[in-house]
Amino acid sequence: MCEAQTLCHILGFKFKFYQEPNGETPSSLYHVAAALLQHNLIELGDLYVHLLPMDPSILEEHKREITEAKQIARKLTMVVVPSEKTEEKDKEKEKEEEKNEKPPDNQKLGLLEALLKIGDWQHAQSIMDQMPSFYAASHKSIAVALCQLLHITIEPLYRRAGVPKGAKGALNRPLKSKQAPKPAEAFEDLRKEVFTMLCYLGPHLSHDPVLFAKIVRLGKGFMKEYQNDKQEDKDRMDTLLSCFLSITDQVLLPSLTLMDCNACMSEELWGLFKMFPYQHRYRLYGQWKNETYNSHPLLVKVKAQTVDRAKYIMKRLTKENVKPSGRQIGKLSHSNPTILFDYMLSQIQWYDNLITPVVDSLKYLTSLNYDVLAYCIIEALANPEKEKMKHDDTTISAWLQSLASLCGSVFRKYPIELAGLLQYVTNQLKAGKSFDLLILKEVVQKMAGIEIADEMTQEQLEAMTGGEQLKAEGGYFGQIRNTKKSSQRLKDALLDHELALPLCLLMAQQRNGVVFLEGGEKHLKLVGKLYDQCHDTLVQFGGFLASNLSTEDYIKRVPSVDILCNQFHTPHDAAFFLSRPMYAHQILSKYDELKKTEKGNRQQQKVHKYIAACDLVMAPVHDSVVSLHPPKVWDDISPQFYATFWSLTMYDLAVPHNAYDREVNKLKVQMKAIDENPEMPPNKKKKEKERCTALQDKLQEEEKKQLEHVQRVLQRLKLEKDNWLLAKSTKNETITKFLQLCIFPRCIFSAIDAVYCARFVELVHQQRTPNFCTLLCYDRVFSDIIYTVASCTENEARRYGRFLCCMLDTVTRWHSDRAIYEKECGNYPGFLTILRATGFDGGNKADQLDYENFRHVVHKWHYKLTKASVHCLETGEYTHIRNILIVLTKILLCYPKVLNLGQALERRVHKICLEEKEKRPDLYALAMGYSGQLKSRKPYMVPENEFHHKELPVRNTGPTTVQNGPGSAGKPASTTSTGKPEEGASEENEKSKEKSQSAVKAASKTNNTTPKVTTSNGNGATNSTKLIKEKEDKDKSGKEKNKEKKEKTPAATPEAKAPGKEKQKEERPGKEEKTRETKEKTPKSEKEKFKKDEKASKDDKAKASGGESKSSAEKEREKEPSKERDVAKEAKTKESSKGEKAAVAGSLKSPVPRSESSESEREQKRRKLDTHSSPSHSSTVKVSIA
Repeated sequence: MCEAQTLCHILGFKFKFYQEPNGETPSSLYHVAAALLQHNLIELGDLYVHLLPMDPSILEEHKREITEAKQIARKLTMVVVPSEKTEEKDKEKEKEEEKNEKPPDNQKLGLLEALLKIGDWQHAQSIMDQMPSFYAASHKSIAVALCQLLHITIEPLYRRAGVPKGAKGALNRPLKSKQAPKPAEAFEDLRKEVFTMLCYLGPHLSHDPVLFAKIVRLGKGFMKEYQNDKQEDKDRMDTLLSCFLSITDQVLLPSLTLMDCNACMSEELWGLFKMFPYQHRYRLYGQWKNETYNSHPLLVKVKAQTVDRAKYIMKRLTKENVKPSGRQIGKLSHSNPTILFDYMLSQIQWYDNLITPVVDSLKYLTSLNYDVLAYCIIEALANPEKEKMKHDDTTISAWLQSLASLCGSVFRKYPIELAGLLQYVTNQLKAGKSFDLLILKEVVQKMAGIEIADEMTQEQLEAMTGGEQLKAEGGYFGQIRNTKKSSQRLKDALLDHELALPLCLLMAQQRNGVVFLEGGEKHLKLVGKLYDQCHDTLVQFGGFLASNLSTEDYIKRVPSVDILCNQFHTPHDAAFFLSRPMYAHQILSKYDELKKTEKGNRQQQKVHKYIAACDLVMAPVHDSVVSLHPPKVWDDISPQFYATFWSLTMYDLAVPHNAYDREVNKLKVQMKAIDENPEMPPNKKKKEKERCTALQDKLQEEEKKQLEHVQRVLQRLKLEKDNWLLAKSTKNETITKFLQLCIFPRCIFSAIDAVYCARFVELVHQQRTPNFCTLLCYDRVFSDIIYTVASCTENEARRYGRFLCCMLDTVTRWHSDRAIYEKECGNYPGFLTILRATGFDGGNKADQLDYENFRHVVHKWHYKLTKASVHCLETGEYTHIRNILIVLTKILLCYPKVLNLGQALERRVHKICLEEKEKRPDLYALAMGYSGQLKSRKPYMVPENEFHHKELPVRNTGPTTVQNGPGSAGKPASTTSTGKPEEGASEENEKSKEKSQSAVKAASKTNNTTPKVTTSNGNGATNSTKLIKEKEDKDKSGKEKNKEKKEKTPAATPEAKAPGKEKQKEERPGKEEKTRETKEKTPKSEKEKFKKDEKASKDDKAKASGGESKSSAEKEREKEPSKERDVAKEAKTKESSKGEKAAVAGSLKSPVPRSESSESEREQKRRKLDTHSSPSHSSTVKVSIA
């Protein structure tokens, strides 16, 4: 036998012989060399030096291939002029011809192939290690030989764990050589050599799709074992899992890229991928998209070709050719989905009109491609290089809006997993970023059919107060049919990944975060939009959960109100919004339980059971809400009232009969149209008619069910109402708490809540609730809306306007007809004008506000609204102007009703139109819209004297001419005699007004600073009369002094500037001073003026010789003990009661001319109804508390 060295030299000499330029080494020589190496008769190192080409030349060839691939990719992305294209083609042809010339024989690769064929993996691996990565496998013969070796190695394990049911397949016989790799019997054996072989093979597994499928099926078999594993051998299984993930990343996905549109392999691979959690899958897609394509020359070329083909398809994609283009997209996506979708999404971000055709064209994708699309969308959304705001920093970027819209459409139409997208939105919210809520909003809207629509019509809003069927039929703009499957998928994704409650809580917390954390440097307009988006998405998402989650799921996930507010820091309105469906579910289930236990069909029994169910469910809620507010709050309103207000909805308070009738009639019309349609086939006619009939029956059944429910709720409220308002301090304070903690937070929460708040106020009035003053409540709502309007976002302003409209609608109904007023308000405790501290609300008829005085009060409210509106329009502030225009548009049906107020508004809005046309186009558009609508309402406006009985001008014995103002309690005599010749009379009139106003201020100051007087045994009226009499003394004896004081004060008071009297104002000289006076006076100036008046009053009393008998009697009475004071009070019963009625009722008719002093007293009494202290809803209907 020859020595090893000698054999090497002989073989080397043979290989050298075939290294001539045209020489071809025979396969038999490779086989002999491989056999000798396998049996260790020669050393590989000794033989390797005899083989060509040399390693450095192989490395150079590899580098050249990479450079060429990059050049090809660059050319494909460049824009080339047609003349240059021909030159490029010629050069490419020359290069191809050079390549076609026979390349020199690569003996190293020939030996490698022979080694692989006989199964000598150790020596083959050594040769491959000498070469660049994947260089050897890039030659098809090597790749095929390595694949064949892999087939043989995995055969036993594949037969045990990978073959699908029913499949047979050809058996691969094991190699006879002992040096060949051992066949794998278990998954653990794959780690020895199979995974290593696959790594050397890399993307060139694409040459053998059958082996590709086998490896994927082994992966599926392993994942089943991994998922069933009982943590016994967790470390070993985790190691194997990471190996499979690496093989997927380095071999399977790159190989799929090089396969020519093989949809079967894509689906096969999805069978494995769907067993991975989405975090693993997205990591693999990220590697595939961003790194794999740069690892090999072939992949670089494929990427460039895919982009080029994608451009070609997208240029030609339209609505008309969706089908053929969709097929082309499908073929391209089977192999290279990441590259294709990346380009498509970049186009959609620029051109949003592509969204619809692109969504329709995606119908030919595989399941794997849909999952990759979800990843690509999330990656595009999270792109850190893209700004989510436009350059003006006031709106969200168009690219984000386009992607959000695409998300909604794609996820609804195709079965794509939502978990990744929902988790992305959750993570963004955790990071304090609310831009991406736009995505959630679109997804919920498209998948569940739940719209965010503040711009609802009245009919839609009415439908939204009914049951689920009525909401679906009449409550939304778009058709929301066929959302059952998609909404179920969305629900499952939320529940499976425990994202339902976290998303709700994060949105609720982020509302304030938008303003205080996120919105620090952002434009106010953008902050408002983000706040609205956050709030609207919360309402939409909460509505979706309430209507789609089962009772058990909902209750299991939503904690109690106190935990939501105290532990999770959820705002109270949002906490109750989330808890409300839970209470309704619990009450109904408890009610059903009680009905089953005791059988009785009488209506009365049912009501008692319902009330018992409410008590059982709501009792813990009453206890839990106590911790939400300071103890002082519960002195005025009870926890039961607070919880009742926040737990009910419009569904509980009223049945929208009109909406039900409207939808039923629509269905009847549809059925008639179906009958009359001759073109429709009989089968389809029958189906459609059955559908309409079934819907009709459902709606009628739902209406009946709601009617019974509302009756039960009203019975419950009737029993509860006596414990609602405790009023331990004052009724004024009770109304403040009610508005502050209940009405204002909820009326801006949603459009339906706005209607609910107005309806609830009316209901509390109708129920004759003790300690509830309806007049005070309405007065506080209408008296000064400036601060409330200014603090609203755009959508909140719409809801607030809707709330005011509903409140005004009620007031307008009462104002329109005496009979309605007498029926609904005449004898109700809410319209008592003398409030007794003992809580006794039954009073005689004289204590009630009569119809005519109510009309005066309504006029005052209209005047106050005009004053606030003009103030907001004059500020020049964007938010003030925008919000008041939105509010005015919403309340247009009920306001303005008075002609002069409407004209004043019209002039101011016209001025806004002129001022903002160039500066702020959005304000100009709003103002023009409102102006046009306001003009169309002019025929419905009435003069002031028709709206309420306005007093005729009266002359007293002096030269002064006085004409009372609009006659409302909040608008004092404001019209002086017109024309310049009577300016002296005008001045006298102003003086008399100034005197009466100072008396009002003195009276209100006394009432505010001495609470004991107002809550004592009925001395309020006497004290106010005392002040009036003191004022009369001052008027009679100190006119000269008042004249001097009057000359120092401005010519007009805030109330004197009445809208609709512009001509008179223009003729007066002190116009600028009057304008300043229309603004709110500071508390300091009020105080100083009161002090001056009080001092003047004391001086006048001292100067008056003897004074009046009443004045001296009162001074003596103040020194006497309380018993004597009571006797004196009885002695003046007639006079004080007369004064009391005049002060409260505000009777303004004055048929007989009066003296100047009596005029002052009359105005003082009339203004008892309107002491307006500050713009922050603290104004009240002033009443005598007896």
